[in-house]
Amino acid sequence: MRYLLALLTFLSVSLAADKPNFVVFLIDDLGATDIGCYGSKFYETPHIDQLAKDGLRFRTAYSACTVCSPTRAAMLTGKYPARLHITDWIAGHVRPNAPLQIPDWVKALPTDEWTVASGLRGAGYATCAIGKWHLSPGGPAAHGFDVAIADNHKGQPDSYLSPYKNPNLPDGPVGEELTERCTSEAIKFISTNADKPFFVYLPHFAVHTPLGGKKEDIARFALKENPQGKPAYAAMIKAVDDSVGRIRAELEKLGLSEKTVLIFTGDNGGLELGKVTDNLGVRAGKGSAYEGGVRVPLIVRWPGVTKAGTETDIPAITPDIPATLAEAAGLEKRAFDGVSLMPVLGGGKFAERPLFWHYPHYHPGGATPYSAIREGDFRLVHFYEDERDEVYNLASDPEEKEDLATKNVGKAKDLRAKLDRWLKETGAQFPTRK
Repeated sequence: MRYLLALLTFLSVSLAADKPNFVVFLIDDLGATDIGCYGSKFYETPHIDQLAKDGLRFRTAYSACTVCSPTRAAMLTGKYPARLHITDWIAGHVRPNAPLQIPDWVKALPTDEWTVASGLRGAGYATCAIGKWHLSPGGPAAHGFDVAIADNHKGQPDSYLSPYKNPNLPDGPVGEELTERCTSEAIKFISTNADKPFFVYLPHFAVHTPLGGKKEDIARFALKENPQGKPAYAAMIKAVDDSVGRIRAELEKLGLSEKTVLIFTGDNGGLELGKVTDNLGVRAGKGSAYEGGVRVPLIVRWPGVTKAGTETDIPAITPDIPATLAEAAGLEKRAFDGVSLMPVLGGGKFAERPLFWHYPHYHPGGATPYSAIREGDFRLVHFYEDERDEVYNLASDPEEKEDLATKNVGKAKDLRAKLDRWLKETGAQFPTRK
């Protein structure tokens, strides 16, 4: 038996030798227009902008939810939050005097749920998760990751400067910056595993509150004209940008740049509450039913697949990412809610499909329970408190200013019927009257 296990391990490693490496950056609360190549004139993101120049930029990309934990579950499983019943940030928000009672939703990713990390590990990949977890008490180790660092199960750090007060991240020198430290840990993992395929999941705590960062960066941004966000927020975005640059430099140094797929995206829209940032060109922000709650950057660089400096208007959403990684690594086919983006990455297209959201919760920023669908240029939002539908044409009205529900009744009925069918098919949970 011992020799059989050794043989199986050898075969697994041999088969994995020619597979691409994956590094996935998931940035917390990053706004749709917080990056230079997405329209920001204030934040400094030269490394991320270069990544877009070297790869494919999605002009229209979405997170699976308007808050973090559901999107993180979708990122690992390829399933919509509605199907998983993980539909709010863990442990969620309760509004005592609200007219609706939120459902009894799932507050931890089950350990028997397949994840792309477990699939890749089974295919011979070394796997690590470094940064914010916010999905389950068992942490990344219970979901397919060989190495887990800084996963303190909280939705935000106690501090962006050491001492971190994080039981899963030893403190560094006083004043060391958290994003920089997590990047250093990722670089160590990549260097240690350079001779085998690896999956680095780097869900940075940044740019989530509390706002913080290097004092010298904050002071420098305080001197700049600030039309979009706070100086400390700008410093945090710079730290994320530096992270991308450092990871790319390490891959180049190790001769791994041309066999490593880089994916950069966010878990929900930018936080406008407290004027942390401004999601320029889209309506509202994190926790909202509108585009600003779920529009995020998405950039993919895959040498030999993506063409440098290309862009696409084909919409993508979080569950597409694990579906894409699974196909790229040759994993056994599974039923995903997302679709593999492989055709798009290669410059092609795939059949148009609707995208869906389901948030049967209240958010501290004011949002009420809703579900939504986007198909083609149109987006319908259904609000559960008053059973109201709103319809927007995103091509002509990207800021969702003109509700077309009563002007285009046929489109409203069609979208609502498709949304209702999807909610039934996924077994979505609903708020109820008190």
